[in-house]
Parts: sequence; structure tokens; C-alpha cells
Amino acid sequence: MKTLISTLAVASIAVCASGAAQAQSQGDWTFGVGIANVNPKSGNGQLAGANVSVDDETQISLTAEYFIRDNLGIELLAATPFEHDISISGVGSASTKQLPPTLSLVYHAPTKGKIKPFFGLGVNYTIFFEEETALGDLELDNSLGLAASIGADWQVSDHGAIRFNVRYIDIETDASLGGTSIGTAEIDPVVVGLSYVHRF
Repeated sequence: MKTLISTLAVASIAVCASGAAQAQSQGDWTFGVGIANVNPKSGNGQLAGANVSVDDETQISLTAEYFIRDNLGIELLAATPFEHDISISGVGSASTKQLPPTLSLVYHAPTKGKIKPFFGLGVNYTIFFEEETALGDLELDNSLGLAASIGADWQVSDHGAIRFNVRYIDIETDASLGGTSIGTAEIDPVVVGLSYVHRF
């Protein structure tokens, strides 16, 4: 995954150097729909003294972005609920659903060509719900953390583009079982997305 992100970054820089501006204009809106895979880092901390592993999940993603300046937008990421299986080594298993709305400030590099790279930094608020386990009453606290993104739009029409992007999101959740704290799960996923984006 690190290689993928590095390759995309190098490609984006090369495209940025290719020439001047075909701008996203102040006042423009874009809306996107696609899929996103939330892939937690390997090694998700410990709960009840045991190692935790959280699996990945793919769901429908939605984005809306408003350009406050030429090439500079505020983007909201939403999605249908992700469901993750949780393995607690030697103890048992659990599952949870989560929604990860993310608000970012995004810079779109102006280019002559059809490939338009972008870079974003923002904040994520992950909401956990419907926790299930045979071990007892499991609760996961909501998480607030930073998010960073890099990606590129491939312009396929005057108003439409295919978007590929990669995000890193800082997600940590304090867990309790039967009202007793059992530790913190460190999820910190890489989110890979592919979508169609339309500009209005």
C-alpha cells in the first residue's frame, strides 16, 4: 500500500509540472458516487490484554465538494455503513458497524491535460454502532482524528471525471465490556476509493 501511495504521489507531481491551468472555479459544486475499501492497519492494539485484528470492508461512498476558491474546495465524504469483524486472539470475536464522515480542505492542481491530481487534509469523526459479541455487552467509543488524502481525476467529459484516491484516517476507539474498560483499538485505516464525480 505504501508503494501504491508513493507511485500516485510521483505521478501527481509529474502531472502538476506538465503545464498551466484548467481550473475548478470558485462556486463550483461536485458530487461523486463510487466504492471505498476501508483497510485497517495490521496490528490493532490490545483489548483485555489480547491482540486485536480488524478486517477490511468495502461499501458505497458519496462525496460533495464546494469550491471556496479556484482549485480549492471543501469536501464531505460519506458512505453506507461499513461492518468489520474483530478478532481478539485467544478470547473471542466481535463485530461492529461504523460510519466515517470526513470533512477536508482539498487542493486540485491545475493542469493542461485530462489528469488532475489533488491533495487534501481534514478531520474524521467515526461513529461506531451495533457492536456484537458473545463475550458480553461491548461498546466502542466514537473517534475523532485527522485525515489526509491524495488522488487524481481523469476527465472523461466537460463535467464528468473518474476519480481514484487514497486516504489515511487516524481512528482509535476506547472499548468497554459490560461497562468496564478493556483497552483501545487502533484502527488507522488506509481507504482506497474509485468513483464517478460530476461537476455543476
